Amino acid sequence: MVFWEGYVSDEVMGTFAPIVVYWIYAGFYQLLPPMDNYRLHTRKEEDEKNLVPLGAVVKGVLLQQLVQATVAQLLFLITSKVTASGNVVQPSIPVQIVQIIVAMLVMDTWQYFVHRYMHQNKFLYRHIHSQHHRLVVPYAIGALYNHPLEGLLLDTFGGALSFLVAGMTARTAVIFFCFAVVKTVDDHCGLWLPGNIFHLFFQNNTAYHDIHHQLQGTKFNYSQPFFSIWDKLLGTYVPYRLVKRPEGGFEARLMKD
Repeated sequence: MVFWEGYVSDEVMGTFAPIVVYWIYAGFYQLLPPMDNYRLHTRKEEDEKNLVPLGAVVKGVLLQQLVQATVAQLLFLITSKVTASGNVVQPSIPVQIVQIIVAMLVMDTWQYFVHRYMHQNKFLYRHIHSQHHRLVVPYAIGALYNHPLEGLLLDTFGGALSFLVAGMTARTAVIFFCFAVVKTVDDHCGLWLPGNIFHLFFQNNTAYHDIHHQLQGTKFNYSQPFFSIWDKLLGTYVPYRLVKRPEGGFEARLMKD
């Protein structure tokens, strides 16, 4: 039993809950005070280095979410397994946990190789992936700001593949996709907040991804959104250290030999 049962279907929740969660969580970060003592970049850097205004970022994210919602509805329609009684048999909790872990690994694998190729192919980087890197200083609302084609290939197709390979139901997908959205937003929030659970349990976190957005770090730390496995296996991982700035906040610095 879940709280939305009897009100909306699992398929509707799987389609729209991640979108709602995105704007609630990203909006939370957007409404926070300046938090200068926890920022990875100063507000001046954010204003000077970013090459796209907030309004354009919001429009870009909404366009990507429209495509994601359309694909999700089609995916749930095709894969729905309703019994003669009109119900869907839900797997046990342990099975759902395994499915979510499998989905995380599949998504990481897909996004690593597509993301890395978009950096290595000069045409794709110049015309597609560079749009995301116009946010040199990432912030939460811009987590899904991509070129529409990249949004389709990297996030939408990656999510669909994760769902299919893991064999999860729409109900399990609600949990997985909402978690993936929260993690992605957190990785782009630009804040190193004390007690952040993602920083405690994931090496691939806000500072890890901030390194990738820096000019000298664009050839490293491709992994997203969960683990750093592929970076470490394939030699694209670069360690970093957090240094406190005299004026407040932190700076993520590469530790290359």
